Amino acid sequence: MFTGIRQAAVGEVPPPGPPGDHEVRIRMAAVGVCGSDIHYFTDGKIGDQVVQFPFVVGHEGAGTVVETGRKVTRVRPGERIAVEPSVFCGECQQCRVGRHHTCLNNLFLGCPGQLGGCLVEEIVMPEANCFPVPGHLSWEEAAFVEPLTIGCYTAEFVKNPQDKRVGILGAGPIGMSVLAALRGLGATRFWVTDKLDYRLEIARRMGAGWVGNPLKSDVVADISAGQPELLDVVVECCGQQAALDQAVHLLKPGGLLLIVGIPESFSISFEPHLLRRKELTIRNVRRQNHCTQKAIDLLDGRTIDFSPLFTHRFELKNSPAAFDLVAGYQDHVLKATVFLT
Repeated sequence: MFTGIRQAAVGEVPPPGPPGDHEVRIRMAAVGVCGSDIHYFTDGKIGDQVVQFPFVVGHEGAGTVVETGRKVTRVRPGERIAVEPSVFCGECQQCRVGRHHTCLNNLFLGCPGQLGGCLVEEIVMPEANCFPVPGHLSWEEAAFVEPLTIGCYTAEFVKNPQDKRVGILGAGPIGMSVLAALRGLGATRFWVTDKLDYRLEIARRMGAGWVGNPLKSDVVADISAGQPELLDVVVECCGQQAALDQAVHLLKPGGLLLIVGIPESFSISFEPHLLRRKELTIRNVRRQNHCTQKAIDLLDGRTIDFSPLFTHRFELKNSPAAFDLVAGYQDHVLKATVFLT
């Protein structure tokens, strides 16, 4: 749990009660450290979502079913599952039209004022949030299902990806999830930027044909020189104003900007005349919607090697060090995972 700004500790919390009729009690096995967790760790908030300490964190999780409610049919005790962290009501206007990710009564694991996190030995979740995973997937891969769903959902907005020139700004776990998901749909041409050279090398291993560091070169000029017609799609995955500015310049007229990164500031800006002249489309991507099984299938297919992403492993007792590591971009970290078994 977080006990203050940049302070984390292992503590005791009450165990969850028995599952309701449509609920599942889960023994957690692995939890990934996410960039949004780091926002809470370093700033104590994301936008107007402010942490009240102590705060149990974590939403990228996988584990084993321990007990099921009497009406559960989706999973059974002993089964290995990935956990979808977003709990929807199923009754509001957004849910009725299939937009469960923007449920008006949404509750999210490890989100202030909503649900406690899953970096804890046991949790109870609705059966709709529990997805069986194949036995040959590692716990690390099973926990990675959640960030990969964001990549899969983002990829849905790219029509005919096999024909597209795609820029990805930010080569962290989400950026690499977008790359993997688009590769799974047939995309082959990627331009990836990041401020950390080691992440660019991982991006190459994951299929990026061109990589660049904006701290070392003018990435807009470099990409434009090689691609004078510019890019069809740019996916912003780092939440930085500079990257948004670069994206607008990198896109061809009629291009698509997908905003996936979470900005630290309350506002962002664009150059309006360039947007207008190019007639660009800007779309925000909110988590994911109905893509958990797609992410599991992508991992299960073994057509893409995800192993370069998994750089660090921690036991629960050492989990505070995981947040220090990721927050400081130490030791060439990309994805850190905490194991509870």
